[in-house]
Amino acid sequence: MCANKVSSPIDEQVLISLKAGDRVLISGTIYTARDAAHKRMSEALQKGEDLPFNIKGQTIYYVGPTPAKPGQIIGSAGPTTSGRMDKYTPSLLDRGLKGMIGKGYRSQEVIDSMKKNKAVYFAAIGGSGALIARSIKSMEVIAYEDLGPEAIYKLTVENFPAVVIIDSEGTDWYQVGKEQFKQQADQ
Repeated sequence: MCANKVSSPIDEQVLISLKAGDRVLISGTIYTARDAAHKRMSEALQKGEDLPFNIKGQTIYYVGPTPAKPGQIIGSAGPTTSGRMDKYTPSLLDRGLKGMIGKGYRSQEVIDSMKKNKAVYFAAIGGSGALIARSIKSMEVIAYEDLGPEAIYKLTVENFPAVVIIDSEGTDWYQVGKEQFKQQADQ
């Protein structure tokens, strides 16, 4: 099975063509944000303030990278559990966020917001942070530097490997996989 090449920011026509289960290689700009950064972005929005970057069409990777070793751009950069960001995600989707990368399940509220806003949830493979780091070509802190690895970083990536878990129609690959397994087990 071939992987689809996807550029980020993600073109809407490309985004809606992606289906749950598709393997992708993402190239372009993505942003990092974990729990603490999401909380600060939420607080900024509640105060009527701007977000630290233009979120329209962008992808957020749920990662807290480890420090880089000499000669490296970034240390290990594996995904964190996405569900911890669920309470903040619908408001970001409403403001134009189009892609999220993490691991694990998403709440029904997030899935409904993804359908409404035509967004996609990708999974990166947990435990493969050193391998994923090879696809990161540059990084810079753009907000909340005091949070260390949980600051918001702007990453330039090339062929970042991921799988579409929830597509813009709300199809959830985790659920599809469970159903396929049940059908095979019943045969």
